[in-house]
Amino acid sequence: MLKLRVMPTLLYKDTTLVKGIGFNSWRRVGSLMQSVKVYNMRQVDELVFLDITATREGREPDFELVDEFADECFMPLSVGGGIQTIEHVKKLLTVGADKVVVNTAAIVKPELVTDIAKSFGSQCVVVSLDYRIEADGTRRVYSHSGTIATGHDLLDLACQMERRGAGELIITSIERDGTMSGYDVETINRISSAVQIPVIASGGAGTYEDMRVVVQDGKASAVAAASMFHFTEQTPLEAKLYLHQHGVPTRIQ
Repeated sequence: MLKLRVMPTLLYKDTTLVKGIGFNSWRRVGSLMQSVKVYNMRQVDELVFLDITATREGREPDFELVDEFADECFMPLSVGGGIQTIEHVKKLLTVGADKVVVNTAAIVKPELVTDIAKSFGSQCVVVSLDYRIEADGTRRVYSHSGTIATGHDLLDLACQMERRGAGELIITSIERDGTMSGYDVETINRISSAVQIPVIASGGAGTYEDMRVVVQDGKASAVAAASMFHFTEQTPLEAKLYLHQHGVPTRIQ
């Protein structure tokens, strides 16, 4: 069994890191560079950096910013936000990103996922899918930081992204985002059971036990979290120790 990855998520907006509930990221939570340096010391498996306003504002990725903090990031780095072209991907990899995260672009022009996989390998492209559970129980995907209903069924789109060459999927519950009420284990299980690529559970992490449940019951390959690391004293290293003690293989130095 592959060792589980614990992945803090950094949401960047207007020169600072933010967090909120249900994708309403209004609360400032500190300095980007300071957070990167702290996570360097906490045995983080991978860091996810998302510029959450780039796509909505029609901006390309901030290559200069990524270049600056990637030099201080001593762990694998996944970068998302504003990616629209292969050239954007090439520039991000050049300035220090190890992977790119595509969300809205994967829905609007899914051929981009195929192009990235062919040009740089599937291991380079992570597709992020944000969803809500509708009144009829269907799970529908939303784009543009959770603001636009796409009409896509989550499971169908996840399978399509795998076929197009995505190396991993980040599956995020919009309704659970920032609530620290636990992951949507049922949905993660459905996706993990339908695809062969790693599924990263996102949205709702509040305790180490939440992580154990989504891994052992939901079959997640990795867990992403933001609020529980920003607003509590819990740490990625302690999360990995807890998971290891409960039978989940983790990378512990």
